[in-house]
Amino acid sequence: MRIFVIAGEPSGDRLGAALMGGLKALAPGMEFRGVGGSGMEGEGLASLFPMEELSVMGIAEVLPRYRQLMRRIGECAAEVVAWKPDALVTIDSPDFCLRVARRVKAEAEVKTIHYVAPTVWAWRSGRAEKMAQVIDHVLALLPFEPPYMEAAGMSCDFVGHPVVSEPVANQEDGVAFRAAHGIGDAPLVMALPGSRRGEVSRLAPIFGEALRPVVAARPDTRVVVPCVGATAALVKELTARWPGAPVLLDPRGDPAHATTKRAAFAAADLALAASGTVSLELAANALPMVIAYDMNWLSRQIISRMLKVDTVTLVNLVAESRTIPEFIGADCKPAKIAEGLKAVMAAPGAQLEAMAITMDRLGRGAEPPGLRAARSVLSQIN
Repeated sequence: MRIFVIAGEPSGDRLGAALMGGLKALAPGMEFRGVGGSGMEGEGLASLFPMEELSVMGIAEVLPRYRQLMRRIGECAAEVVAWKPDALVTIDSPDFCLRVARRVKAEAEVKTIHYVAPTVWAWRSGRAEKMAQVIDHVLALLPFEPPYMEAAGMSCDFVGHPVVSEPVANQEDGVAFRAAHGIGDAPLVMALPGSRRGEVSRLAPIFGEALRPVVAARPDTRVVVPCVGATAALVKELTARWPGAPVLLDPRGDPAHATTKRAAFAAADLALAASGTVSLELAANALPMVIAYDMNWLSRQIISRMLKVDTVTLVNLVAESRTIPEFIGADCKPAKIAEGLKAVMAAPGAQLEAMAITMDRLGRGAEPPGLRAARSVLSQIN
């Protein structure tokens, strides 16, 4: 069998790698083509072009690269039509992936499967109906999403969220991390300003200023900043003057990066993170958090008028609670974020129950999501 897989950003690459691993386990000899990052390449994919070309977000960010992205859409669609796979699996990145699927559907009979349901429960509910024109089946990460997809005319399986199967470091690992970096028993704040260049450029200065009064209140406070390879150099530049003598975890040339990052989660007392799936990673590690996010002014004005929910943090949504403080858009200001950090640092336990509920509802203890997703894909092909 042949599967054409497209992922457009690091989180999608991780989903794609787990799916490919599951498909290889259930259907030995499966062939893959498509676009992905290091995770999918590790499962045997030769990416048509660097996945990083697709890692853009926001209207103002996409416009300057519109022609290049359209060219890549055409290249992917032509490759799918020529190769004639059993299925086209597109992973998140809907602005790119669904355009590929539309072109493919216009020229060939190919089963189309989209991994990660659109957040129609949050904003732009019409996306589901539009997506149903080119997508046959959806793999959902959140348990409440299938009814939205089915109502729009697509079949949908909840396959669990990959965060529930990721390893978690123990307390001893955290102690070792602190010792290795000379942190001792000082307060340790983990800062995660995103993985895309645009959001890192926008959020890193805000995060740095938000941390300043926190460190001033406890001068021994330290900061640790996990990076992704594509933006590590930028993060290093933007955090050079941060307070808390930041420890940067740079994956470039470090084969043990994943292990070190897990140990940092275990060592940290609190996290300041960009909005996104990272909140689930923090919840899996029972690390109290504050969420902050902002975007280009034009994108912010448009999206803020479309939101249908009062929180964008997944832990709040899945646990049906509002225990995770968030500072989004106009509220993404250093002074407000700093007060949120101080409040959580003073009373971190309020979030722990919501984190545990979230992990259980996302599939903790069940079959790994990559394998569940693979079964769903194969059932559609068969």
